[in-house]
Amino acid sequence: MSRIAKAVAADPNRVIVFDTTLRDGEQAPGFSMSPDDKVRMAQVLADLRVDVIEAGFAAASPGDEEGVRRVVGEVGRDAEGPVFCSLARASEADIDAAWRGLRATQERRVHLFLGSSPIHRAAKLKMTTDQVLETADRAVRYARTRFDDVEFSPEDAIRTEPEFLAEICEVAAAAGATTLNIPDTVGYATPTEIGDLFLTLIARVRVRFPQVVFSAHCHDDLGLAVANTLSAVEAGARQVEGAINGIGERAGNASVEEIIMAIRTRADRYGLHTAADSTQLVRASRMLSEITHTPTPRNKAIVGINAFAHEAGIHQHGMMADARTYEIMRPQDVGFDGTSFVLGKHSGRHAVAKRAAALGHSVEGQHLLDAFAGFKHRADQIGEIDDRELLAIIEATRPFATGERTHVAA
Repeated sequence: MSRIAKAVAADPNRVIVFDTTLRDGEQAPGFSMSPDDKVRMAQVLADLRVDVIEAGFAAASPGDEEGVRRVVGEVGRDAEGPVFCSLARASEADIDAAWRGLRATQERRVHLFLGSSPIHRAAKLKMTTDQVLETADRAVRYARTRFDDVEFSPEDAIRTEPEFLAEICEVAAAAGATTLNIPDTVGYATPTEIGDLFLTLIARVRVRFPQVVFSAHCHDDLGLAVANTLSAVEAGARQVEGAINGIGERAGNASVEEIIMAIRTRADRYGLHTAADSTQLVRASRMLSEITHTPTPRNKAIVGINAFAHEAGIHQHGMMADARTYEIMRPQDVGFDGTSFVLGKHSGRHAVAKRAAALGHSVEGQHLLDAFAGFKHRADQIGEIDDRELLAIIEATRPFATGERTHVAA
């Protein structure tokens, strides 16, 4: 039994985090990484304590195989660290390339995939259902001669006939697959639909193969990747697959940071947990942005700079009374220093006075009224008010001994 399967068997409420930032994420347009970049990113993922790092697709090119080898050689030395994985088509040549890339570590997995839907069988593989089943059986059996840990994915599973999907899962499990991944390859599923599918598959396959771990790999073409992943988890999946910042083919993968924090924040609903160190999430997001030269959107859930920022006066007032009024997570739990009060045209007097005090200025009474009026005027002009602007407003409205006040320039 693989280490991952043992972990789930020992704790059925444990959810395995499988990160594919370096494979599915990296192969998307605009997100290519050099071997050096992959090593840097892999180290952060190891610090995040994801369970599996899919380091690449070794058979795709000599450079990809070298990238997998570099990641394993430079990051994969910790016996308690993540399992390292390579994608492979259902062929001996691909499996051999994966083994060469991963052989420096004992904790290795090969991730086999083979199209299963009618459109993939006809247009891409030009195979009958019997030929697909034979290929899956042969590939998994060969993989088990090199790997103790084999994951099998029937590509485009969601658009595969349910009966055939169950059959190919049983064939793969019988051949030795330890994880069965049910990918929504084209982001087609809805949460209710994918939940029902996992319930049906798990009920059928677990009769003969009780130790097999079911996994969800959802794409975001309809904006449902995280919702679909969580629905699969509710239905019994115990591995989730995704990428930092949700990068990946087309509209991307499920965002690892969103899944981790949804499971943690809504433990009341799911009753599950991961082994991830969530305080590394912001660091991982920023490292990826730096490597790929792609800024994280301000409003990105969990790791965007607006995720714990407040400008509206009503919100800021509530936050000063009790952060739980508007924050369901602590910013420190994902790696931010703390809540950010953004001063802008929607901010109230309480927030302005509090920021002034933090800057060493006690602004009260008529001075506060005047400073707040000046603040609102300037905020309408330029939007966000930084500390330099605020200090200028405070000084410009400061009362003098004669009772006169200066005025903020328009």
